[in-house]
Amino acid sequence: MLSNDASRATTPAFMPVVPGLHVLRDVFVNLYYAAAVPEQLLGPWVLIDAGLPGSAAKVKAHAAEVFGPANPPIAIVMTHAHFDHAGSLDELLKLWPEVAVYAHPLELPYLTGRSSYPPPDPTVGGGLMAWSSFLYPKHPYDLGARVHPLPEDGSVPGLPGWRWLHTPGHTPGHVSFFREEGRVLVAGDAFTTVRGESAIATYTQHQEVHGPPAYFTPDWDAARVSVAELVTLVPEVGATGHGIPMHGDTLRSELAHLAVHFNTLARPKIGRYAHQAAVADADGVRSVPPPLVSPLIKTLAIAGTVLAAVGLVLASKKRRKKPRRAWYHDRPARPRPYRH
Repeated sequence: MLSNDASRATTPAFMPVVPGLHVLRDVFVNLYYAAAVPEQLLGPWVLIDAGLPGSAAKVKAHAAEVFGPANPPIAIVMTHAHFDHAGSLDELLKLWPEVAVYAHPLELPYLTGRSSYPPPDPTVGGGLMAWSSFLYPKHPYDLGARVHPLPEDGSVPGLPGWRWLHTPGHTPGHVSFFREEGRVLVAGDAFTTVRGESAIATYTQHQEVHGPPAYFTPDWDAARVSVAELVTLVPEVGATGHGIPMHGDTLRSELAHLAVHFNTLARPKIGRYAHQAAVADADGVRSVPPPLVSPLIKTLAIAGTVLAAVGLVLASKKRRKKPRRAWYHDRPARPRPYRH
C-alpha cells in the first residue's frame, strides 16, 4: 500500500477542486480554471494565473477539455507575476488574442516591463527549492496594453460572486480571490499547502498549511498581516499556488495556527528580507536590503556541493562495478567478493 505522501504524489495533475473550479498542477505550481456559473462548464470562464514558461499548449488543452475547444477565457486574472505563475502569459495571449489580463495596480510594473522583482533569497534555507532559487527568473514581463488593473470595487472580471483581496507580502501587488458561495479561497502564494522550500515535500505533495515560499518573499510583516486577514474569511476550501487544495476544519485550524505563530512557523530566522523588507511602489522596486552572502561565494558553495554529490555518485558506482572476466583463462574468472 502506498504511504500518504506517495499517494499524494500520484494525485492527478488536473482535477476538479469544487464544482466550477479546476486545478492544474504545472510541475510544482498550480493554476486554476473558474467557471462564471459553476453549473455551466461550457459557458464563460476565467483562468487564474498562467503557470510556468512553455506550458501554454498544456494549459489550453485542459481548458478545451473542460470548457470546450472554441471557448477561450473571458479574462486571465493574476494572483501575482512571479515566473512560475506568469511564465506562459506571452504564449497564451498569442493563442487567445482577444483575452485581457488583470492584476493589482502594484503588480503592474512587473507585467509591463518597468521593474524586476527583488532578488530571490537562497539564504533562507529549508531545502533544494530555496537553495537553487538564485537561478529562478525574476525579470518582468511586458504585456503592453493587454494588461489592466483589477476593478477598484473588488469585483473579478468574468466571475460574478467572486471578489479579490489585496494580500501583499509575497509580492507588493499579490491578491487572493474569494467566492462567498461555498467559501472558496484561491490564495495564490499568500500561504501554501506544502513546504515550498523543500524539493522532497514538493515532490511528495506532503500536505500542510505553510507560509509563502520564503525564498521569494521580500516583506514578512505584510505577509503575516495577509495571512491573518485570510483567516477571517473562514474558508471552506483553500486552493493555493503550491500544494494540494485543502478543505474544512483541517484547513481552518491549520491556517489559524499559522496566523498565530507566523513568525515562528513561516518567517525565516535568517535571510536577506527576514528583518528588513524590500521597498516597492506603483513604479516597481525602490530598494532592497543587501544580500547576506556575496553572489560569488554563494555560487562557489553551490558548485562545490554539486561536484561533491557527483563525486559520491561516481565513487559509489565504481565500488559496485562487477569484476571483468579474466582474458587469460579459458573459463570465466570467479567473481571476487565486494569490498566495503
